[in-house]
Amino acid sequence: MATTQKTKVEPQTVDAFLDGVTPPERQAEARRLVQIFREVTGYDAQILSGSIVGFGHYAYTYESGHSGTSCATGFSPRKADLSIYILPGYDDMTDLRDRLGKHRVGKACLYLKRLSDADEDVLRQMIARGLQVMKSRWTVMPT
Repeated sequence: MATTQKTKVEPQTVDAFLDGVTPPERQAEARRLVQIFREVTGYDAQILSGSIVGFGHYAYTYESGHSGTSCATGFSPRKADLSIYILPGYDDMTDLRDRLGKHRVGKACLYLKRLSDADEDVLRQMIARGLQVMKSRWTVMPT
């Protein structure tokens, strides 16, 4: 059974998206994260599915036949948390997570209440390691 691609590139510019992020503190954090991700990945940002700031992209096909494209890494400045997407997950990052600061994780998401809760150097290492793992599994293209 074919499924519809859920993650889609939006025509909205990154600046226009960031201008709409509230409250102002979250907007400032989102702008800082764009800088961090650009510096670590070397990729430009793009808006995906209305609320994800993505960097790089890759095409995938699962054994089920489902295929699509998604960002290689990115974040979403949600009201409750900053959601950081390290798509290979965090299983092999215990050493970094122990030094990151206050956070919680899902399968491929790292949640921060505030960017100031995290050690920025450790966050950079996590983004870089996640992207390295992505590149070992998939062909990652710049945005």
